[in-house]
Amino acid sequence: MSKNILIFTGNGKGKSTSAFGMALRAAGHDQRVLIIQFMKCDDSVGELVSLKKLGIRVIQTGLGFVPKPDNPRYTAHREAAQAGFALAKESLNSGQYDLIILDELCGAISNGLVDEQAVIDALITAPQPLNIVLTGRDATDKLIELADTVSEIQPLKHALDQGIPAREGVEF
Repeated sequence: MSKNILIFTGNGKGKSTSAFGMALRAAGHDQRVLIIQFMKCDDSVGELVSLKKLGIRVIQTGLGFVPKPDNPRYTAHREAAQAGFALAKESLNSGQYDLIILDELCGAISNGLVDEQAVIDALITAPQPLNIVLTGRDATDKLIELADTVSEIQPLKHALDQGIPAREGVEF
């Protein structure tokens, strides 16, 4: 088995959920799974509660919605993402996992929190066999070129646009 890089990107809902579905599939085959979340910080959402019950390791390094670079809180977000990326590099090279999901890493790159070339270098040098999934909006052209599989999720219609609030079990 060789290294396999997948990306779920786009403006639609379901990028992380798709990746988490892969985590469930891998766990069903007794594969070792790690999920690192780069921009999220709420561990009470339904999918994370379920993943943890299944013994899937989830680490949140994000601080939530990222402010603009001129906001005083931006530096803390960048530092948190950098710490998450250091953990990701270590994990990619550890040999301890069969599947590593780097959730919202594409968004962390597009928000200037993590350096694109550093991510590309880490992905290229990660040992085989390993499945690596990146999620988030605004995947760069270079990441898309590097990946083996890329799915772009685009919204056609969303309940929130119709004034329907987020629902437990659907949006969180």
